[in-house]
Amino acid sequence: MTPLQDAVDALPLAEPPACAAQAGSWCARFYEWTNNDFLASSADVVVNGTIKIVLIIVVAFVARHLLHRAITRVVEGASNGGLSKVLGRAPRRIRTTPLISQRRIQRTRTIGSVLRSITSAVILLIAAVMILAEFGVALGPILASAGIVGVAVGFGAQNLVRDFLSGMFMLLEDQYGVGDIVDLGEASGTVEAVGLRITTIRDVQGTVWYVRNGEILRVGNKSQGYAVAVVDLPLAHSADMAEVSELAGRVAAERVGQEDIAEDVLEDPEVLGVEKVTAEGATLRLTVKVNPGKQWAVQRALNAAITDAFDDEGVPRPVPLGLGGRLGT
Repeated sequence: MTPLQDAVDALPLAEPPACAAQAGSWCARFYEWTNNDFLASSADVVVNGTIKIVLIIVVAFVARHLLHRAITRVVEGASNGGLSKVLGRAPRRIRTTPLISQRRIQRTRTIGSVLRSITSAVILLIAAVMILAEFGVALGPILASAGIVGVAVGFGAQNLVRDFLSGMFMLLEDQYGVGDIVDLGEASGTVEAVGLRITTIRDVQGTVWYVRNGEILRVGNKSQGYAVAVVDLPLAHSADMAEVSELAGRVAAERVGQEDIAEDVLEDPEVLGVEKVTAEGATLRLTVKVNPGKQWAVQRALNAAITDAFDDEGVPRPVPLGLGGRLGT
């Protein structure tokens, strides 16, 4: 034997790690497979940590899937409930309008998508924190810093959060949708886009208004369910109100039966009677229930028809006080 071999044989044999004596442990198995002290001593930590991390990921994916299903069902149920209330107030002939179903589907998809994104982000954050804890990362300073940042962002983004929540409830309650004619107080017109933070409206002059959802205190929707065309007819004090009312009702009934507006009329015209009396004359009011958004077209048609009929029958009209005084002189 060589001197080098003698020296190697004289070295003390390395003892296996203490955990290798535990039968059935990962340490014993790794030491048996690799005969490596480092791998054997780290086996329990590595394998157990890996199993926990995989379990956290699996649970996170399962929780995400279940929450997404629950959100979809809840949002669809809420939308159907809101739709039933709207349809309950609408005339029977428009309760199956395809536009209403399309609005419901659009609203449900938007709300469901936002809620699913929020739940995914929350679950991902919780899973990431738990995984970092398995690696021995000190979470106390991280959570404290995150809390401070969250408070600062919360104070700085109050309006953003308010806009977001208001937009969520507007969509969920179906207060208005794209294509509706609405009055939001500061702006009124046709809705071109509904977002979670901003509602875009174009008025009759073509101006586009961007309204923050959090600033909307009231909503007047002129396109939901049905609308009412209101026709105010100015008359002189000398007019026979009974005869004029009968004439206006007859002409209005004939006009709404014509092809150009017949499809938009839901009920027969109704002469309400004298609405107000002033020093110049009296105002006779007539109303008719129509499809949403069609009240102005029907109102213009009735105004034209009734005005022509009054002119043909010689119904007296009011004369402004100043003009009457000058004519009298």
